[in-house]
Amino acid sequence: MESLIYDCAIIGGGPAGLSAALVLGRSKRNTLLFDDDHGRNLVTREAHGFLTRDGIQPEELKRLGREDIAKYDCVQIKKKRITDIKRITESHYQLDTEDGDTFHSIKIIIAAGLKEELPNIPDIENFYGTSLFSCPYCDGWELQNKPLAIIADKMVFKLAKEVYTWSKDLVVFTNGIGRLEEGEKAKLQAKGIKVREEIIDGLEGEDGQLRSVRLEDGTLVDREGGFTTPLWSHSTPFAKELGCKLSEHGGILTDDYGRTNVWNVYAAGDASLIVPSQLVIAAGEGSAAGIGVNGDLTNEYFDKE
Repeated sequence: MESLIYDCAIIGGGPAGLSAALVLGRSKRNTLLFDDDHGRNLVTREAHGFLTRDGIQPEELKRLGREDIAKYDCVQIKKKRITDIKRITESHYQLDTEDGDTFHSIKIIIAAGLKEELPNIPDIENFYGTSLFSCPYCDGWELQNKPLAIIADKMVFKLAKEVYTWSKDLVVFTNGIGRLEEGEKAKLQAKGIKVREEIIDGLEGEDGQLRSVRLEDGTLVDREGGFTTPLWSHSTPFAKELGCKLSEHGGILTDDYGRTNVWNVYAAGDASLIVPSQLVIAAGEGSAAGIGVNGDLTNEYFDKE
């Protein structure tokens, strides 16, 4: 058990958490970063759209981030899972870990990201992250001009419109669940986009490379990749337990510097934004939250009588 009260504890060691830690380290703030290495991009072989690091493996990006932070000895990285956060006094929180350790911090940044539940389709996990993705801005370039599947039960029309930028050879699969308005279906068909509303029986291919979508009646529809819409939820319960308000998209509601409605609790990255979900945006959010924390600590010190 530690008696030191840290300036800030960051929950999550992805781009948002690492960026916040970098700002706080350079601000000479005693900071803890907790990362249990269970990020949802572990299935991703390459991360795209991050300036100077386009195509990097997510684990390599994390390694480089930790290397940057290692220069600042006021930041400690703990490979531990936080299981409980509780307010001890008006000015600080207690954080309990899965292995029984306890830490104390004035400020908390929730940057733990999201967890995702894939559509209930047999074998989909064998292709997700290799030839089937969730974000066309992240992976559309690599699939450009290929025959693609849009497998979605929500935001069907929106996703199909977005992917059309990268490929005109699209088939939308609603899996018997997704809903398209008649007007939306007509617009898609007018662009040459086929719509299949049958239930999907499974996906076929090898080594993560999609080759066809198998419908319930045995029909095979040849496709070489595609996009789907997972169900996203917060990877930790802390926002709800601490009383943080959520946005209309389900993200933790914050101001421009990561402040939530709960005193001394901040949020950054996918946990805050939900969409769009990109590494570079998450990193920017983390940097802003780090500035917010340091600025508030500075103001609170000078406001003391």
